Amino acid sequence: MTLVTLTGEPWADYGLIDSGHGRKLERYGRFRFIRPELQAMWAPASADWKADGEFIPGADEDGGGRWQLSADVPAGGWPLAWREAKFTASNTPFRHLGFFPDMAPVWDWMRARIEGAADPECLNLFGYTGVGTLALAAAGARMVHVDASKKSVEAARGNAALSGMTEKPIRWLIEDAGKFVAREVRRGRRYDGIILDPPKWGRGPNGEVWKLEEGLPGLIADCRRLLDADSRFLFLTVYAVRLSAIAIGELVRQQFADLPGRVEAGELTVREEARGLELPTAIFARWSRD
Repeated sequence: MTLVTLTGEPWADYGLIDSGHGRKLERYGRFRFIRPELQAMWAPASADWKADGEFIPGADEDGGGRWQLSADVPAGGWPLAWREAKFTASNTPFRHLGFFPDMAPVWDWMRARIEGAADPECLNLFGYTGVGTLALAAAGARMVHVDASKKSVEAARGNAALSGMTEKPIRWLIEDAGKFVAREVRRGRRYDGIILDPPKWGRGPNGEVWKLEEGLPGLIADCRRLLDADSRFLFLTVYAVRLSAIAIGELVRQQFADLPGRVEAGELTVREEARGLELPTAIFARWSRD
Protein backbone atom coordinates (compact mmCIF):
# COMPACT_ATOMS: atom_id res chain seq x y z
CA MET A 1 0.00 0.00 0.00
CA THR A 2 1.30 3.44 -0.96
CA LEU A 3 1.13 6.40 1.43
CA VAL A 4 0.42 9.70 -0.32
CA THR A 5 -0.57 13.28 0.46
CA LEU A 6 -3.32 15.16 -1.36
CA THR A 7 -2.79 18.89 -1.03
CA GLY A 8 -5.50 21.47 -1.59
CA GLU A 9 -4.20 24.59 -3.31
CA PRO A 10 -5.80 28.04 -2.96
CA TRP A 11 -8.48 28.95 -5.48
CA ALA A 12 -10.45 32.12 -6.22
CA ASP A 13 -13.10 31.58 -3.52
CA TYR A 14 -11.00 29.87 -0.84
CA GLY A 15 -7.56 30.05 0.70
CA LEU A 16 -5.77 29.23 3.95
CA ILE A 17 -4.15 32.59 4.58
CA ASP A 18 -2.15 31.85 7.71
CA SER A 19 -2.05 29.36 10.58
CA GLY A 20 -0.39 28.82 13.92
CA HIS A 21 -0.77 28.75 17.71
CA GLY A 22 -3.75 26.42 17.39
CA ARG A 23 -5.75 28.57 14.97
CA LYS A 24 -6.14 29.19 11.25
CA LEU A 25 -7.13 32.24 9.19
CA GLU A 26 -9.07 31.45 5.99
CA ARG A 27 -10.80 33.39 3.24
CA TYR A 28 -14.20 32.31 1.98
CA GLY A 29 -15.00 34.62 -0.90
CA ARG A 30 -14.91 38.19 0.39
CA PHE A 31 -14.92 37.18 4.07
CA ARG A 32 -12.14 36.07 6.42
CA PHE A 33 -12.64 33.82 9.41
CA ILE A 34 -10.54 32.45 12.28
CA ARG A 35 -11.19 28.89 13.45
CA PRO A 36 -9.50 26.58 16.00
CA GLU A 37 -6.96 24.15 14.53
CA LEU A 38 -5.16 21.88 16.98
CA GLN A 39 -2.64 20.70 14.38
CA ALA A 40 -1.34 24.21 13.71
CA MET A 41 1.30 23.89 16.41
CA TRP A 42 3.78 26.30 14.79
CA ALA A 43 3.92 30.08 15.05
CA PRO A 44 1.83 32.05 12.52
CA ALA A 45 3.46 34.15 9.83
CA SER A 46 1.75 37.27 11.19
CA ALA A 47 0.64 38.25 14.67
CA ASP A 48 -1.96 40.66 13.28
CA TRP A 49 -4.95 38.78 11.89
CA LYS A 50 -7.93 40.76 10.65
CA ALA A 51 -11.13 38.75 10.22
CA ASP A 52 -14.88 39.10 9.80
CA GLY A 53 -15.55 36.44 12.38
CA GLU A 54 -14.04 33.90 14.76
CA PHE A 55 -15.30 30.61 16.15
CA ILE A 56 -14.78 30.47 19.92
CA PRO A 57 -14.63 26.79 20.98
CA GLY A 58 -16.39 25.40 24.03
CA ALA A 59 -14.72 23.48 26.82
CA ASP A 60 -15.28 20.15 25.05
CA GLU A 61 -12.84 19.58 22.18
CA ASP A 62 -15.43 17.36 20.45
CA GLY A 63 -18.03 20.09 20.12
CA GLY A 64 -19.58 23.25 21.43
CA GLY A 65 -18.64 26.84 20.92
CA ARG A 66 -20.03 29.85 19.09
CA TRP A 67 -19.29 32.28 16.30
CA GLN A 68 -18.46 35.93 16.89
CA LEU A 69 -19.31 37.63 13.59
CA SER A 70 -19.29 41.14 12.25
CA ALA A 71 -22.55 42.65 11.05
CA ASP A 72 -21.31 42.36 7.45
CA VAL A 73 -21.50 38.54 7.39
CA PRO A 74 -24.88 37.49 5.88
CA ALA A 75 -26.88 35.30 8.25
CA GLY A 76 -28.27 33.35 5.28
CA GLY A 77 -24.87 32.67 3.74
CA TRP A 78 -23.23 33.84 0.53
CA PRO A 79 -22.41 32.14 -2.81
CA LEU A 80 -19.05 30.56 -3.64
CA ALA A 81 -17.88 28.39 -6.53
CA TRP A 82 -15.46 25.59 -7.38
CA ARG A 83 -15.20 24.81 -11.10
CA GLU A 84 -18.81 24.44 -12.33
CA ALA A 85 -20.24 23.86 -8.84
CA LYS A 86 -21.78 26.84 -7.06
CA PHE A 87 -22.82 26.58 -3.42
CA THR A 88 -23.75 28.60 -0.36
CA ALA A 89 -21.21 29.07 2.42
CA SER A 90 -22.49 29.88 5.91
CA ASN A 91 -21.26 29.85 9.49
CA THR A 92 -22.60 26.61 10.95
CA PRO A 93 -22.83 25.73 14.67
CA PHE A 94 -20.28 22.96 13.99
CA ARG A 95 -17.50 25.52 13.35
CA HIS A 96 -17.21 24.85 9.61
CA LEU A 97 -18.79 26.82 6.76
CA GLY A 98 -21.05 24.38 4.96
CA PHE A 99 -18.45 22.58 2.85
CA PHE A 100 -14.94 21.16 3.19
CA PRO A 101 -12.43 23.03 1.00
CA ASP A 102 -9.70 20.44 1.56
CA MET A 103 -11.79 18.09 -0.61
CA ALA A 104 -10.98 20.06 -3.79
CA PRO A 105 -8.13 17.74 -4.87
CA VAL A 106 -10.42 14.76 -4.17
CA TRP A 107 -13.08 16.18 -6.50
CA ASP A 108 -10.43 16.56 -9.22
CA TRP A 109 -9.15 13.02 -8.63
CA MET A 110 -12.62 11.47 -8.89
CA ARG A 111 -13.43 13.40 -12.05
CA ALA A 112 -10.23 12.09 -13.63
CA ARG A 113 -11.17 8.51 -12.69
CA ILE A 114 -14.51 8.62 -14.55
CA GLU A 115 -13.12 10.38 -17.61
CA GLY A 116 -13.91 8.29 -20.69
CA ALA A 117 -16.41 6.06 -18.86
CA ALA A 118 -19.68 5.40 -20.68
CA ASP A 119 -22.56 6.87 -18.64
CA PRO A 120 -20.89 6.42 -15.22
CA GLU A 121 -23.01 6.25 -12.07
CA CYS A 122 -21.54 7.23 -8.70
CA LEU A 123 -22.72 7.12 -5.10
CA ASN A 124 -22.07 9.87 -2.55
CA LEU A 125 -22.64 8.59 1.00
CA PHE A 126 -22.92 11.11 3.84
CA GLY A 127 -23.16 13.61 0.98
CA TYR A 128 -23.81 16.69 3.16
CA THR A 129 -24.39 19.86 1.08
CA GLY A 130 -23.54 18.16 -2.18
CA VAL A 131 -20.47 19.90 -3.55
CA GLY A 132 -18.83 16.55 -4.34
CA THR A 133 -22.07 15.37 -5.95
CA LEU A 134 -22.18 18.46 -8.16
CA ALA A 135 -18.49 18.18 -9.04
CA LEU A 136 -19.06 14.66 -10.38
CA ALA A 137 -22.40 15.49 -12.01
CA ALA A 138 -20.75 18.33 -13.91
CA ALA A 139 -18.20 15.81 -15.21
CA GLY A 140 -20.96 13.61 -16.65
CA ALA A 141 -21.78 11.19 -13.83
CA ARG A 142 -25.27 10.07 -12.84
CA MET A 143 -25.37 10.56 -9.08
CA VAL A 144 -27.04 9.06 -6.04
CA HIS A 145 -26.68 11.45 -3.09
CA VAL A 146 -27.43 10.00 0.37
CA ASP A 147 -27.52 11.80 3.71
CA ALA A 148 -29.50 11.18 6.89
CA SER A 149 -30.08 14.91 7.43
CA LYS A 150 -33.10 16.43 5.71
CA LYS A 151 -31.57 19.88 6.19
CA SER A 152 -28.34 18.83 4.45
CA VAL A 153 -30.17 17.28 1.50
CA GLU A 154 -32.29 20.43 1.14
CA ALA A 155 -29.09 22.50 1.14
CA ALA A 156 -27.61 20.19 -1.51
CA ARG A 157 -30.68 20.63 -3.69
CA GLY A 158 -30.35 24.38 -3.25
CA ASN A 159 -26.72 24.22 -4.34
CA ALA A 160 -27.75 22.24 -7.42
CA ALA A 161 -30.23 24.98 -8.30
CA LEU A 162 -27.58 27.66 -7.68
CA SER A 163 -25.28 25.74 -10.06
CA GLY A 164 -27.92 25.41 -12.76
CA MET A 165 -27.86 21.62 -12.33
CA THR A 166 -31.46 20.88 -11.40
CA GLU A 167 -31.84 18.87 -14.62
CA LYS A 168 -28.76 16.72 -13.94
CA PRO A 169 -29.50 13.03 -13.22
CA ILE A 170 -29.17 13.19 -9.42
CA ARG A 171 -31.23 11.17 -6.92
CA TRP A 172 -31.49 12.97 -3.58
CA LEU A 173 -32.15 10.54 -0.71
CA ILE A 174 -32.70 11.16 3.02
CA GLU A 175 -31.51 7.77 4.23
CA ASP A 176 -29.30 6.05 6.74
CA ALA A 177 -26.16 5.31 4.69
CA GLY A 178 -25.54 1.85 6.10
CA LYS A 179 -29.10 0.67 5.58
CA PHE A 180 -29.21 2.11 2.08
CA VAL A 181 -25.97 0.40 1.01
CA ALA A 182 -27.14 -2.93 2.46
CA ARG A 183 -30.36 -2.67 0.44
CA GLU A 184 -28.42 -1.84 -2.71
CA VAL A 185 -26.32 -4.97 -2.18
CA ARG A 186 -29.47 -7.08 -1.89
CA ARG A 187 -30.80 -5.50 -5.07
CA GLY A 188 -27.65 -6.48 -6.95
CA ARG A 189 -26.80 -2.89 -7.82
CA ARG A 190 -23.38 -1.67 -8.95
CA TYR A 191 -21.66 1.69 -9.21
CA ASP A 192 -18.68 3.08 -11.06
CA GLY A 193 -17.51 5.06 -8.07
CA ILE A 194 -18.28 5.65 -4.41
CA ILE A 195 -17.26 8.55 -2.21
CA LEU A 196 -17.97 8.42 1.51
CA ASP A 197 -17.23 10.80 4.35
CA PRO A 198 -18.65 9.16 7.49
CA PRO A 199 -18.82 11.16 10.72
CA LYS A 200 -17.27 10.00 13.96
CA TRP A 201 -20.75 9.72 15.46
CA GLY A 202 -24.24 10.36 14.17
CA ARG A 203 -27.91 9.38 14.00
CA GLY A 204 -29.95 8.25 11.02
CA PRO A 205 -33.38 9.68 10.14
CA ASN A 206 -35.08 6.97 12.26
CA GLY A 207 -32.74 7.22 15.23
CA GLU A 208 -30.12 4.77 13.93
CA VAL A 209 -26.85 5.22 15.85
CA TRP A 210 -23.59 5.42 13.90
CA LYS A 211 -20.19 4.96 15.58
CA LEU A 212 -17.33 5.08 13.11
CA GLU A 213 -14.99 2.50 14.63
CA GLU A 214 -17.86 -0.01 14.94
CA GLY A 215 -19.68 0.65 11.68
CA LEU A 216 -16.91 1.39 9.19
CA PRO A 217 -15.66 -2.19 8.51
CA GLY A 218 -19.13 -3.45 7.60
CA LEU A 219 -19.89 -0.36 5.52
CA ILE A 220 -16.69 -0.73 3.49
CA ALA A 221 -17.45 -4.42 2.97
CA ASP A 222 -20.89 -3.54 1.57
CA CYS A 223 -19.44 -0.77 -0.60
CA ARG A 224 -17.03 -3.32 -2.07
CA ARG A 225 -20.04 -5.44 -3.10
CA LEU A 226 -21.38 -2.49 -5.09
CA LEU A 227 -18.17 -2.24 -7.13
CA ASP A 228 -16.65 -4.63 -9.65
CA ALA A 229 -13.61 -4.96 -11.91
CA ASP A 230 -15.06 -2.36 -14.29
CA SER A 231 -15.68 0.20 -11.54
CA ARG A 232 -13.38 3.20 -11.24
CA PHE A 233 -12.91 4.27 -7.62
CA LEU A 234 -13.77 4.36 -3.94
CA PHE A 235 -12.68 7.32 -1.82
CA LEU A 236 -13.01 7.31 1.99
CA THR A 237 -12.26 10.35 4.16
CA VAL A 238 -12.15 10.36 7.96
CA TYR A 239 -12.06 13.52 10.10
CA ALA A 240 -11.57 14.17 13.80
CA VAL A 241 -10.80 10.66 14.98
CA ARG A 242 -7.80 9.04 16.58
CA LEU A 243 -7.18 6.64 13.73
CA SER A 244 -4.23 6.20 11.39
CA ALA A 245 -4.33 6.50 7.61
CA ILE A 246 -2.58 3.14 7.55
CA ALA A 247 -5.40 1.57 9.60
CA ILE A 248 -8.16 2.62 7.21
CA GLY A 249 -5.89 1.89 4.24
CA GLU A 250 -5.38 -1.69 5.36
CA LEU A 251 -9.14 -2.05 5.91
CA VAL A 252 -9.80 -0.97 2.31
CA ARG A 253 -6.93 -3.07 0.96
CA GLN A 254 -8.31 -6.20 2.62
CA GLN A 255 -11.79 -5.69 1.21
CA PHE A 256 -10.52 -4.87 -2.30
CA ALA A 257 -7.85 -7.58 -2.52
CA ASP A 258 -9.81 -9.44 -5.20
CA LEU A 259 -10.12 -6.45 -7.54
CA PRO A 260 -7.47 -5.15 -9.93
CA GLY A 261 -6.06 -1.71 -9.28
CA ARG A 262 -4.37 -0.18 -6.28
CA VAL A 263 -5.08 1.03 -2.77
CA GLU A 264 -3.50 4.18 -1.37
CA ALA A 265 -3.86 5.95 1.96
CA GLY A 266 -2.59 9.17 3.40
CA GLU A 267 -3.48 12.67 4.53
CA LEU A 268 -5.45 15.53 3.11
CA THR A 269 -3.72 18.88 3.59
CA VAL A 270 -4.30 22.49 2.65
CA ARG A 271 -1.43 24.69 1.50
CA GLU A 272 -1.03 27.92 3.43
CA GLU A 273 -0.76 31.05 1.30
CA ALA A 274 1.57 32.90 3.66
CA ARG A 275 4.47 30.41 3.58
CA GLY A 276 3.41 27.40 1.53
CA LEU A 277 3.42 25.00 4.48
CA GLU A 278 0.84 22.20 4.53
CA LEU A 279 -1.80 21.99 7.24
CA PRO A 280 -3.13 18.42 7.71
CA THR A 281 -6.92 18.19 7.92
CA ALA A 282 -8.03 14.55 7.50
CA ILE A 283 -6.92 11.03 6.64
CA PHE A 284 -8.12 9.04 3.66
CA ALA A 285 -7.97 5.70 1.90
CA ARG A 286 -8.84 5.09 -1.73
CA TRP A 287 -9.07 2.34 -4.30
CA SER A 288 -8.84 2.97 -8.02
CA ARG A 289 -8.79 0.69 -11.02
CA ASP A 290 -5.90 2.57 -12.69
